[in-house]
Amino acid sequence: MATLRIPDVVPSPAEDAETLMKSFKGLGTNEKSVISVLGHRNASQRKKIRETYQQLYNRSLVDDIFSELSGDFKKAVVLWTYEPSERDARLANEALKSKKKTITQLQVIVEIACASSPDHLVAVRQTYRGLFNCSLEEDIAANVPMPVQKVLIGLVSSYRYDKELVDPSIANKESAILRETIRTKQLDSDNFLLILSTRNVHQLRTTFECYKQNYGFSIDQDMKSCGKGLLESILKVVIWCIDSPEKHFAEVVRASIVGIGTDENSLTRAIVTRAEVDMMKVRGEYFIANKSNLDSAVIGDTSGDYMKFLMTLLGAKV
Repeated sequence: MATLRIPDVVPSPAEDAETLMKSFKGLGTNEKSVISVLGHRNASQRKKIRETYQQLYNRSLVDDIFSELSGDFKKAVVLWTYEPSERDARLANEALKSKKKTITQLQVIVEIACASSPDHLVAVRQTYRGLFNCSLEEDIAANVPMPVQKVLIGLVSSYRYDKELVDPSIANKESAILRETIRTKQLDSDNFLLILSTRNVHQLRTTFECYKQNYGFSIDQDMKSCGKGLLESILKVVIWCIDSPEKHFAEVVRASIVGIGTDENSLTRAIVTRAEVDMMKVRGEYFIANKSNLDSAVIGDTSGDYMKFLMTLLGAKV
């Protein structure tokens, strides 16, 4: 499911740290070496490289990347090099402190809460407190208006059961609650949000399937009748991130490259956060939805070392 390619024989963290240090020395930076090392290491290996780099040179690898690289390439490599919980904490903070509070920014919070494991969400919340001297919930309350604030706080405060446990009778009952909520357009009702924010993902997927069987349309299709405001858009992302995160991230990639210009922040986030998770599935969903190749789309809308790094994470030989 992951697209990240790790070599059969991986150099030691000390060797990788030395390669990276050499790539930063002298006039200019050897970007090819940076991509060759970091673009082919998993999260555990990157952590050991960061620690070893600090021990050997008494310098922060992330700080050196900041000073030696530039542009979207720098942003992508830095996000990839961070510990995943720090990466997502910083992405959440950037979204919350952005002047714009559109679906493009706020869906980042939903992705962290609904498209990753409960333990990862806890780690992000802990890291967020350490980095920004307040809780993620506090910053949501301070920066996001109601009723979207209510949705996001409910999602990030939850700790879902993460085993495959499904009760068909509960699914049938709660699909009826979801249907009535949508029919009456009360999308911020406590019962509706309680179901979406607390049930395990396997239970919710069964509930969504039950909804479609009972009422003839998928829940996200039915929600179109409620309008196209920020609340409705956020809840659609919630449903997609729970039911099929690969479809959601395929749409993030599509939206980032469609039209004039490219939303590099969204494109980078989608590839960096899913390369070790389910990018093969994202790639498949992208093709189904767009009848075109995700890799070709990335190549067509990016360039230089930024493009080479993203394609490396996508498993290409560049």
